[in-house]
Amino acid sequence: MARATSLLSKGQFDRIAKALADPRRFALLEAIASRDEYPCQRLCRDFPVTKATISHHLKELVRAGLVQGERHGVYIKYRARPDVLAAYSAELLTRTTARRSQPIIDRTTG
Repeated sequence: MARATSLLSKGQFDRIAKALADPRRFALLEAIASRDEYPCQRLCRDFPVTKATISHHLKELVRAGLVQGERHGVYIKYRARPDVLAAYSAELLTRTTARRSQPIIDRTTG
């Protein structure tokens, strides 16, 4: 069976982790994922921060591959990328559960 991480590009796992570590970015992703598409204008209205702040966070979410924007004239509508979220989740599980059979080293006893 092919690993789900084949969807993630080199370094993308780290970009996603960094993007999701910011609470505001995570909230934006949740909002965008809650509907088929979320217009940027509405995000600016729904979140109590400046347009520049929304733009910065959206740029990071797009860079991580978690959302994609689609331009409609002067407006942009954003959509979540469930395929990327699934690949990230699978890789996270792989990285955190693959070594269960190895003994845990207690570094506090020297």
